[in-house]
Amino acid sequence: MPSRPLTGTLTALATPFDNGAVCHDDLRRLVEFQVKGGVDGLVPVGTTGESPTLDYDEHIEVIRTVIEAARGRIPVVAGTGSNSTREAVLFTRQAHEAGANAMLVVAPYYNKPSQEGLFQHFGAVAEATDRPIILYSIPGRCGIEIGVDVVARLRARYRHVAWIKEAGGSVDRVDQLKQAMGRDLTVLSGDDSLTLPFMAVGAEGVISVASNVLPREVSRLVKLARANDFAAASRLHRRLYPAFRALFVEPNPVPVKHVLKRSGRIASAEVRSPLCSLSAASVRVVEGALGGLLRFRG
Repeated sequence: MPSRPLTGTLTALATPFDNGAVCHDDLRRLVEFQVKGGVDGLVPVGTTGESPTLDYDEHIEVIRTVIEAARGRIPVVAGTGSNSTREAVLFTRQAHEAGANAMLVVAPYYNKPSQEGLFQHFGAVAEATDRPIILYSIPGRCGIEIGVDVVARLRARYRHVAWIKEAGGSVDRVDQLKQAMGRDLTVLSGDDSLTLPFMAVGAEGVISVASNVLPREVSRLVKLARANDFAAASRLHRRLYPAFRALFVEPNPVPVKHVLKRSGRIASAEVRSPLCSLSAASVRVVEGALGGLLRFRG
């Protein structure tokens, strides 16, 4: 695949479980649902894929299953980030060997490196592959932001570091990135509810949680915005906004897995501890927001 697509709607794919183990059959069905729903790419083993509680072998096997199931029809962007540089490099090499089209690499979490440490960390990962790398800045989970200067330095040194998933919640931050690098950097929203405002100032798509359950709708929203039909995109955004909010009423991916099960896409809404099942109150919120968009099973 060409080295410079990775725009539009990319789904941050959930990882189905069955009695504690990854359910690869359900994972394959999810991939097929996404492809038929018209998304532009798949992102396994990110936050939505519960990467923190997958062991090493599971992590790589999920990537392999998604690549096999996608059959080259759309790009697969493997989550290969870690708070350990050595582990991130290892995951990246393994995902490259498995055939991933690109890598999503989150900022190191918990150890809170300096901006120079971030530059060195991402540089080491970039040297482990020649395939596209999407930086992932999500300070709410990691405690640090990938500074604009660091993004610019990485972009200047490594031509395959040309994307960022921006999940800091700030339109101003998207403006700063685009002012610094313009068309040299592709910005993807990391928050469904902010996709439209981010695209209004230069983002080119979203790595979406909501598209797990609403692939056609989210894809349509992004396509309208990319066509500069912001009037139609705004109408669709307002229709989808309650669902976007409800899918984060509890920690991701708990709500989206509940919806996937209720709509018959996976057999179990199981998540791994320390996550836990959706509360009764949140079930009402989630099903109330998505009931008009999906057909739930009894």
